[in-house]
Amino acid sequence: MHHKRRSSVKIMGQMILLVRPLIHLMTLAVLLGSAGYLCAIFLTVAAGYSLLRGLEGIPAANIFIGMGIMAVMRGILHYAEQYCNHYIAFRLLALIRHKVFAVLRRLCPAKLEGREKGNLISIITSDIELLEVFYAHTISPVFIAVITSLIMVIFMARYHWAAAVLAAAAYMTVGIHISLLNGRKGAAPGMEFRDGLGKLNSYVLDSLHGIDETLQYGQGMRRRREMGETSCRLGKQQKQLNRMEATQRSVTNLVILAASFLMLFMTLELYQNGQMNFEGMLICTIAMMGSFGPVTALSNLSNHLNQTLACGERVLSLLEEEPAVEEIPDRDEEENLEFTGAEVQNVTFSYGDEAILSDCTLEIPRGKVTGVFGKSGSGKSTLLKLLMRFWETDQGEIQISGQDVKEIPTRRLRSMQSYVTQETQMFHDSIANNIAVGKPGASREEIVKAAKKASIHDFITSLPDGYDTEVGELGDSLSGGEKQRIGIARAFLHDAPMLLLDEPTSNLDSLNEGIILKSLEEERNRRTVVLVSHRESTIRFTDTIYQMESGRMS
Repeated sequence: MHHKRRSSVKIMGQMILLVRPLIHLMTLAVLLGSAGYLCAIFLTVAAGYSLLRGLEGIPAANIFIGMGIMAVMRGILHYAEQYCNHYIAFRLLALIRHKVFAVLRRLCPAKLEGREKGNLISIITSDIELLEVFYAHTISPVFIAVITSLIMVIFMARYHWAAAVLAAAAYMTVGIHISLLNGRKGAAPGMEFRDGLGKLNSYVLDSLHGIDETLQYGQGMRRRREMGETSCRLGKQQKQLNRMEATQRSVTNLVILAASFLMLFMTLELYQNGQMNFEGMLICTIAMMGSFGPVTALSNLSNHLNQTLACGERVLSLLEEEPAVEEIPDRDEEENLEFTGAEVQNVTFSYGDEAILSDCTLEIPRGKVTGVFGKSGSGKSTLLKLLMRFWETDQGEIQISGQDVKEIPTRRLRSMQSYVTQETQMFHDSIANNIAVGKPGASREEIVKAAKKASIHDFITSLPDGYDTEVGELGDSLSGGEKQRIGIARAFLHDAPMLLLDEPTSNLDSLNEGIILKSLEEERNRRTVVLVSHRESTIRFTDTIYQMESGRMS
């Protein structure tokens, strides 16, 4: 998945828009944070006042009491600000995850075929997790830095306008100029690092799935070497980012020291020229030295912000991606659409520049078993995906019950079709729950009935925990044929009038193939079946056989 890099300001602007539901809490966090920093700054300013009062022989007891109160309030206010920010951050991360999953559901299957799953996992997990830096430690610090800096500039202007101008220039240099400069330098390396990490995740996931084959063919050392090389490459990129962070911190500290001494020398010159009293000289210098906290926090954020904005770019790019096929919302008048058969009329379809189907036509009468026979790669599976409207046709029309599938509400279309793919996806759950995917909320009796139709019931009951047996990750504890029959059981449980079977017996031996075909025979009068297969023994079961070769039907 390639990302077009947008500007950091645009990324932050789009991410800030997601805060709207929690804007009241963000406002509270900014106010609490500003008050907390002002307590910390004026703690040192109050110490300066107490020193002046001591020199004048005036007791400074009240100032010391005020300093104690400010010290306590600094801790309380900082805690409250952090609590609000983290509450906002974790609420928003949950919201963003929901949005991402919703987008993935809309993009699937057309836009997700061929995608690196590890990269998607990286976006859903680590990329979204890193956005916590932005929502908990970036948005409010920006406003806090602006508010506290503005207050301090006004405070110093009471003594002399030159002190206010110097303070404003110093705050802007540390908080804005250094941050933007570092952000521009680190934008590309940050994105490169996050993309590299996503590719490493894909490689590791791929290696885990194929570990048996890797061991069988002695490819372990090669996979380990390639993984090590990728990790070393990422390590070098991380070192580059760390060096940039160290340079930024050094420059920031240098600017702070220079600005503090410049304030001291400037106010001393003003004092000697009679343009500022001793109190102004002392207080402005102390205030300057103690007031860089908010802008320093802002400057330091630019280091973590490079990777955070790279993550934001990847997440926003995914959220903005448009599906290849738009879902059609429900319409009340379509709810009672009765299935009367299907028809494919002069359909042409290509995956990019690769032509798959060419002027394909077939009729699927209600209550009949229609067979599509042909070699692998001839376009049989693609035809079923077009019937499901996973993809849109380039030319021609597909009708169900006399209506173009492009006009049938998606939920209604799904309710009229059951689809068994060549590879049945198993979830890390019980067998019963894996079958129940076909009908959420199905009773155990319905699940058992579907399993019996799919000839998997006897196998399930032979297991120690029966239907409550865990299948393991990706169903690793089951054979290919057992997974296939669970997929068929899901289709029977879904109980749709149109059943689409993509090589349903490809992983079965002759005995189980016969059992499945017998089950389909019993269902023949209750539903319309489209059976795709390259096995002659399977296709002979059908009422009508269409031969497919190189995307053409005969």
